[in-house]
Amino acid sequence: MVLSKWLALNSRVLILDEPTRGIDIGAKSEVHALMSEIAGQGIGIIMISSEMPEILGMSYRILVMSQGKITGEFNRDEATQEKIMSRAM
Repeated sequence: MVLSKWLALNSRVLILDEPTRGIDIGAKSEVHALMSEIAGQGIGIIMISSEMPEILGMSYRILVMSQGKITGEFNRDEATQEKIMSRAM
């Protein structure tokens, strides 16, 4: 519902902080499908997530931050859990 309101504003970029935290698996799938649809329409999405499978499955580009600084940047093809965690530490 909240995403629908934001989309009605014709935003060019959405910032989603932990978009699937605390929801069941079925609802996660729906949120991920909606995010993919939105991105397919040319709307940029900045997703902040602490769930590694979500990051690896939904992201085209991953920026890793530690102590307020960007410590790594990966595209979808090169990102692995090990690489991301090594840059996060």
